[in-house]
Amino acid sequence: MKRLLDYLNARRALLLLYALSMLTILLLGFLAQQEIIYVRYACIIISFVFLCVLLGDGARYRRARKGMSLIQARTELLPRELPEPIDGLSRDYDALIRALTQENERLKMENLRQQEEQKEYYTLWVHQIKTPISAMRLLLDANRDEQTPLLRQELFKVDQYADLALKFVKLGDIQSDLVIERCDLNEIAHAAVKKYSLLFVYSKLSARVEPLSKDVPCDRMWLEFILCQLLSNSVKYTHTGGVRIYMEKGDLVVEDSGIGIRKEDLPRIFEKGYTGYNGRMDTRASGIGLYLVKRTADALGIRINVTSELGKGTRVSLHFPVYDEFAQM
Repeated sequence: MKRLLDYLNARRALLLLYALSMLTILLLGFLAQQEIIYVRYACIIISFVFLCVLLGDGARYRRARKGMSLIQARTELLPRELPEPIDGLSRDYDALIRALTQENERLKMENLRQQEEQKEYYTLWVHQIKTPISAMRLLLDANRDEQTPLLRQELFKVDQYADLALKFVKLGDIQSDLVIERCDLNEIAHAAVKKYSLLFVYSKLSARVEPLSKDVPCDRMWLEFILCQLLSNSVKYTHTGGVRIYMEKGDLVVEDSGIGIRKEDLPRIFEKGYTGYNGRMDTRASGIGLYLVKRTADALGIRINVTSELGKGTRVSLHFPVYDEFAQM
């Protein structure tokens, strides 16, 4: 009975329309001086049509309420600042919104908790694995033989893979990790080259940093990470010649004399897991390095442009944003 009253209350406008229709027919019959039987037939026809409309609408109303009841039965309601419901169906929609909102927030909190746990686990894992890496490096320093340079090179790569994993974890919350300050490009470029000097020496490649007389607003640690990843790719796919870092029209450019990137691969080099033709030829490629470079650059507001020619090399330019507070310094 309560649901029937709620339904009739929700359809007040429809009932009012029916009443007005009946009154109109009676009034027209009276004014036209029609026989009462014709007026009665007209009222019966209108009532029948109206009853069919109510039955169809009532069936849809019951299905809607049943569906909302099933959802409400699986969730708890969350108090919200919602308008006061004016009828039974409005109350059901109100309850449905509350239930879905609470379920959404519960899932969101659970997802955040799991992400934080994963981040803590991987961070701990990276730090733990760096301990034996440091121990092995000390052993190599104490035991020098003909295999030491090769082992030192491979150990460096393992260390860089561990750093890559750590950056991958931190990237999910990079905005809270950024410290934007005035950065000396010359200093950061030399630091990145120094970090990879071991690979340059063993690969017999040159690394030249031309004077970079420009300071940019950026995060020092993450900018060095970008340069390190670009240098890593250059060393991996360059067999003769080397890498040159220089400024061109205000952009920082990293250019190598490597094997180059195929034209069809260029649009996808920043996709996660995409290795392209070069990566398929090199089983060590993971397709993560350049993906992290692009994600980091986007977070820093840096525009990246890559051009390449097969057999001649690859050129990556970094265009830095301009911040008013730094431009005035």
